[in-house]
Amino acid sequence: MRITPQRTAIYQELINDRSHPSVDDIYKRVNKKFPNISFDTVYRTMLSFADLGIVKMAESFGGRRRFDTETANHHHLCCVKCGEIIDFDNKKYDELEIPKAIKGKYKILGKRVVIECICEKCRKAKRR
Repeated sequence: MRITPQRTAIYQELINDRSHPSVDDIYKRVNKKFPNISFDTVYRTMLSFADLGIVKMAESFGGRRRFDTETANHHHLCCVKCGEIIDFDNKKYDELEIPKAIKGKYKILGKRVVIECICEKCRKAKRR
């Protein structure tokens, strides 16, 4: 992958972001520095970064593809109301066995537990 100022700017936005940003989130920030950058350029760069293992795809509820800059093994809490994704570690989840029926049919690339929730912020908002 050729290093360009635009790709460098996208990378710099990603390495400082633990919020599991979407392409749109990154595009809006990079567009301030590079007004001529296209959404497609950001999108293709993000997919290339995922292919290279710089970021991972994160599950999302609500249709926007989200990216995870934390590439070490971890798990997610996902708020079904606001879409926030919260990282957490759990050794027992790391050690979950993949069923033999699945192992035999598929090439397993990784595993991550996703717990759907209503986050604290949304719970508090509902109480008001």
